Amino acid sequence: MVGAVLTQNTNWNNVEKAINTLKQQDVLTPQALLALPQDELATLIRPAGYYNVKAKRLQNLVRWFRDTANYSFAALDTFSTEELRTELLSVNGIGQETADSILLYALNRPSFVVDAYTRRIFNRHSLVSEDIYYEELRDFFMDVLPEDTQLFNKYHALIVRVAKEWCLKKTPRCETCPLKIFLE
Repeated sequence: MVGAVLTQNTNWNNVEKAINTLKQQDVLTPQALLALPQDELATLIRPAGYYNVKAKRLQNLVRWFRDTANYSFAALDTFSTEELRTELLSVNGIGQETADSILLYALNRPSFVVDAYTRRIFNRHSLVSEDIYYEELRDFFMDVLPEDTQLFNKYHALIVRVAKEWCLKKTPRCETCPLKIFLE
């Protein structure tokens, strides 16, 4: 859940640095994160960028976790995936991509994560428009794929890999892309 917030508008390497700092300081627990003064938390997560904003968002999420489930992942099992998604979206600073990331990766729920990579690849293959709304693109996958957490996880990981290795933002490597056959 921490990683989902910290990765907003930054790359995973910087998130890992911030998480490692939290581990080294022994504050990577919900209780410890909430007990930290916000400015101190911001300093610890500085490598993830936008650290003041993210410290506030992280504490909002932890507060929600405390108030909703008394810090218990098992207590969240009483919620359906859609109920949890609605709950997460009600937390200040938690948007659709972050909520879906938390559902999929932290709570092991079948919720497809849409990101800039997804939009870029599927737009370049003329499957979706460049300005497609998040929900519309998410529904595109949720409607055609079986509701399977492992499948969604793997599918998203493959999208990220293709985007990072071939479908680069400025200089795509279409000639060697494994999805090239779908462009012809």
